[in-house]
Formats: sequence, structure tokens, C-alpha cells
Amino acid sequence: MSKTVLLIAHTPSPNTLALATAAMNSVASHDTGNVVMRRLSPFDVYVKDVSEAAAVIIGTTENIGYMAGATKDMFDRCYNDWLDCTAAKPVAIYIRAGLDGTGTKNALTSICGGLKWRLIAAPLIVQGSWQNTYCDQVSELCLGVVLGIDSGIY
Repeated sequence: MSKTVLLIAHTPSPNTLALATAAMNSVASHDTGNVVMRRLSPFDVYVKDVSEAAAVIIGTTENIGYMAGATKDMFDRCYNDWLDCTAAKPVAIYIRAGLDGTGTKNALTSICGGLKWRLIAAPLIVQGSWQNTYCDQVSELCLGVVLGIDSGIY
């Protein structure tokens, strides 16, 4: 039976779309055993999507020093329903930040803590002017989560 890692990626710009696309392509080009990665916009995520996922990766932008409204909307709609059924869910976070990403990181780690999700890597913040290496960093994070699920370490 296959397992799914859910990439919840807010992609409002060509650069943020490039991050999510690079991650999906990286996972698709490796042997990940019985684990697949599925990508959804935060607007398309429902309680069942996260409940059924083996792990979650949240990719968001930083807007005015906070997570994207799309990401917040997802938590507004689903948080209470996730409380009872997703404790210990492995989670990773990446943030595309124009500033320093601190407010977004603090908000997301607080929410994940409230849900009792397990942060399995330090939040990745790619900040400042666009660099092509950001795609590599996000791809490595996502592939690491998928391979960790496949090997049973998460």
C-alpha cells in the first residue's frame, strides 16, 4: 500500500511555482519506494487530505511579515478538526521570504505545536532576492521527507 506525502504549496508567483515544481520533479526522479508526493494549494486542502497523509510539507510565502493568507485560510478552516486526528504528524516547512521570515516561521511552528505535529526539520527560509539555488534547497527538503517516510524514520 502506498503512502502519500502532502505538499501544501502556495504558489502565487513564477518563483514560488518554480519551488513547488522543482520539488515535485525531484521526488518523481528518485526511487521513493511506495511513497508518492501530492501537491495541493492551501485553498484546496481539506481535513481528510492531511489526516490521510503520512507527512505534510507546508510551503508558503511571507506577506507583511506573516504567512500567506491562503495558508492561514487553510488553518482557519481545518485546525479544529485536525486537533483530534493528526497528533504526531511529521511536518516540514519552507518559507519564501522577502524579509527575514521570522514572523511566518514563528506563526507556523506555533500552529504545528498546537496541533502536536512533529517538526522533522528546521523550517527552511529562502529569503531575499531570488536565487536559483532556492529550488535545490526546497527539493532536498521535500525529497528528504519522502525518503524518510519510505525508510520508516518518520
